[in-house]
Amino acid sequence: MKRTPAALFPASYLACLLTLALAPQSLAGPAETAEQVRSWRQAHEQQIVDEFAQLLRLPNVASDSVNIRRNVDAIMALLRPRGFDVRQLTTADSPPAIFAERRTPGAEKTLLIYAHYDGQPVAAEDWASDPWTPVLRDDLVENGGQTVPMQAPFDPQWRIFARSAGDDKAPIVALTAALDALAAAGIEPSVNLKLFLDGEEEAGSPHLQTLLEANRELLVADLWLFCDGPVHQSRRWQLVYGVRGAWGFDLTVYAANRPLHSGHYGNWSPNPIVLLADLIGSMRSPTGEILIDGYGEQVDPPSLSEMAAIEAAPKVDEDLVRELGIGRPETGERLELTVLRPAINLRGIRSGNVGSQASNSIQTSATASIGLRLVPAQTLDHVRGAVERHIANQGYLVVHDEPSAEQRNAHGRIARLDWEAGGYPAYRAPLDLPIAEAVADTVNQLRDEELIRLPTMGGSLPIYVIEQVTGAPVVILPVANHDNNQHGKNENLRLQNLWDAIEIYAAVLTNL
Repeated sequence: MKRTPAALFPASYLACLLTLALAPQSLAGPAETAEQVRSWRQAHEQQIVDEFAQLLRLPNVASDSVNIRRNVDAIMALLRPRGFDVRQLTTADSPPAIFAERRTPGAEKTLLIYAHYDGQPVAAEDWASDPWTPVLRDDLVENGGQTVPMQAPFDPQWRIFARSAGDDKAPIVALTAALDALAAAGIEPSVNLKLFLDGEEEAGSPHLQTLLEANRELLVADLWLFCDGPVHQSRRWQLVYGVRGAWGFDLTVYAANRPLHSGHYGNWSPNPIVLLADLIGSMRSPTGEILIDGYGEQVDPPSLSEMAAIEAAPKVDEDLVRELGIGRPETGERLELTVLRPAINLRGIRSGNVGSQASNSIQTSATASIGLRLVPAQTLDHVRGAVERHIANQGYLVVHDEPSAEQRNAHGRIARLDWEAGGYPAYRAPLDLPIAEAVADTVNQLRDEELIRLPTMGGSLPIYVIEQVTGAPVVILPVANHDNNQHGKNENLRLQNLWDAIEIYAAVLTNL
C-alpha cells in the first residue's frame, strides 16, 4: 500500500517542521547584521538626515495641540510604509500617544520600544538659530561650531541642532532607518515589535497611567526598551536599569501687599527675595545634601552588585569638570553615585528685575520653581508631607491658594506651594534580568568596548507606572550624545550617535 506523507511522518514531527519553517531565521549574527546595515546607511545618509530634519521642523510642545497633531500625522506616515499597523491612543484631554505594531510570523518574543515625540518649551531668543529650523554645525555652539551644508557626505562628528534632536525624536528616525536597511538586506526581525510614542513626556506624562490601563492587553510585551536619554559621558553605549522619579512645585513667599521704597522701608518690611533664599537654604546644603527631616527615610540603598556596576564604569568626573568649566563639582563623589541619591534642584527664581530694569523697591512676593528627583522607594505622599512639615517648622503658614487679606494680616510668614499634577516615583530593574542580558550580549558583539551597565541614570522617565500597570520589565538604551543640551538652548544630536543607533536597533531586532 502506498504511504501518504502523513503516514510517513508523525503529526508531531510535521508540526515541528512547520514551526521551524515559520520561525524567524536570522542568517547573520549581530556584527554581520550591523555591517550590512552600515553599508546601507552610508549609501542613504542624505535620505536619513532629510527625514530627521523634516520631523524636527515640527514644533512639539505638548500644550500646542495644532502642532502636536502635525507631529502625529508625520510620524504615522513614517511608520506605515515600514509595515506597522498604527493607531492613536487618546484620553479626553491629552495629546495622543502613537501605538504601532509589526508582527513577525513565528516570533516568540515581543519587544516594545518607547520614545516620546513631544519636546520642552523653547526660549527662541536664547538659541543661536531658530529651534524649529534644523541646522548642521561642525561642533557645539559653545565651542564656536560653524554652520555647514546639510548635504552628504557628512562628517560623523557634525551635529544637527533643533529642539528634540537629542530628546527624543532621534530614536524614531533611527528605528525606521534600521528597518529599511534590514529590508534591503533581506533580513527579517526575530521579534514582534511594538512602539509606544508618548506625546506628553516632557509635561510629566500626567495621562500615561490612564492610557496604559485602557490599553493593557494591547501593550503586552516581554520587554519595554526605553530609548530616551544620553549615552555615557565616556561616549560608550550603556544599558540602564532604572531612573529617578520626578516631581516639583512652585514655592511662593509673601511680603507687603504693595511694592515699597527700599529707602523708606528697608530693614523694616520683610523682603520676600531674602525670605525665599533663606528658606531654600534650609532645605538644601551647598553640597546638595537634603536638610529636610524625614525626607530620606524611605530610600532603598543600592545593592552590592549595583555598586560593583558603577565601579566598573569609566570615571568621567575630571573630564567633565574641564568640559563644563565648573572648577569643581558640589561633592567629591563620582557622578554615578550622586544620582543614586534624592536631589532638590532650583529650576528658576522670579521676583523683581536686574540690570537696567532693577528698581530700588521691596517686592511683594518671590517664587521659586523647585524640581525633585526621587529614588527607590520614595513615595510622593511621603515626600510632599516632609516638605510641607519642614516649611511649616520654619515658621510659615503653608497654603495652596493665594492667601487672603485676613491670612496676610494674621501671619508674618506665608508660603504657597503649587504641586505639579504629573509626578511619579523612581524605578529600578534587577541587574540580572535575563532578557536585558540578551540585549547586552547582542550590543557587546558590535563593539570592542563592552557595553556599560548602570543601575540608574540621573534623569527621570515614567517607567514606574509602566511596570506597575503592564507587569513587563523595563530597561533603557539611550541614543543621544551626553552633551546634547537637552531641555536647554541649542539642543543637538551628534550624527555618529544616530548612525550607531541604527546599527544597534537592527542588531537587537534580529538577534534578541
